[in-house]
Amino acid sequence: MTLPKTMTAMVTMGHGDIDQMVLHRDWPRPEPAADEVLIRVGACGLNNTDVNTRSGWYSKTVTDATTGGGFDVVGDDDPTWGGAPITFPRIQGADVCGEIVAVGAHVDAGRIGERVITDGWLRDPDAPNDMSKTGYFGSERDGGFAQYTTTPARNALAVQSDLTDAELATFSCSYSTAEGMLTRAHVTASDTVLVPGASGGVGGALVQLAKRRGARVIAMAAEAKHADVAALGADRVLPRTPENLTAALGDNKITVVADIVGGPDWPKLIDILERGGRYTCSGAIAGPMVTLDLRTLYLRDLTFTGSTVITPEIMPNLIGYIERGEIKPILAATYRLEELQDAQRAFIAKQHTGNIVVTP
Repeated sequence: MTLPKTMTAMVTMGHGDIDQMVLHRDWPRPEPAADEVLIRVGACGLNNTDVNTRSGWYSKTVTDATTGGGFDVVGDDDPTWGGAPITFPRIQGADVCGEIVAVGAHVDAGRIGERVITDGWLRDPDAPNDMSKTGYFGSERDGGFAQYTTTPARNALAVQSDLTDAELATFSCSYSTAEGMLTRAHVTASDTVLVPGASGGVGGALVQLAKRRGARVIAMAAEAKHADVAALGADRVLPRTPENLTAALGDNKITVVADIVGGPDWPKLIDILERGGRYTCSGAIAGPMVTLDLRTLYLRDLTFTGSTVITPEIMPNLIGYIERGEIKPILAATYRLEELQDAQRAFIAKQHTGNIVVTP
């Protein structure tokens, strides 16, 4: 197979507003190094981490909600999820579905032609469970907002599915994040899980994956999206910000809150947890700065867990869920790669339900 020397890529040139993403039609195509594969990208999904990394929101100098715009002051030391500087220029995009078209040394050439989706977590092969030795695809190395990308062969997971590339590109980041949260919180069929922000990519994944575990799910979303969220399997759907959350819940006893929203209403989420309940968090799109009465935490025997680095078995498990039809994609819209700025504007506006994807 003859491969081009260059490719079209959307390249993030630095922290800042959306204009930092610049389309290049002659960007050098990467070559797979030893133990790596080259993937022709069929589709790549958008995620909050793309916006947060580009805008510099992860920096502790930023205390505002995620807006998608650049911030006036971004610390030089900690503007990525991992608390270390990101190197620019950088091709972002973590959720690739595509085909392996070349392999590096030590990789079986029989893998050429495989349809794959990417596991975004870049691990030390000698210490895969060491969270301090992880990076992320599209952050610590170039990702999928391009025609071609490389990744370690172990991070390219074969998938057998009738779903389209765009549909498969909705799963990797959102669903692995959600499954990581539910795993960290030990969610079982005996739980009732409250999901704020249930119409987003992670929120919708939380609804489906909690139901897959047999839990009862109460979702929170804008009323215009209630029908879409109910179709994902939620047992009840509440307004995004009920005036009185306790009253809205009625007799429902919440044992787990799975939250990616945070913001000014955060204390209400903690107050409605049952004694011995668990709160798990993997985002704060409504704002990272919250207040907590520590007496609520210890007198009610609550457990709080942050969830970022997932355990290695989660992505292979997700492949199984996909292949068995136990979860379904929530594809809101598809844009061309050159329309990525418009796609990200739509993503930031949050008028959609599910995931937005770009295709080269």
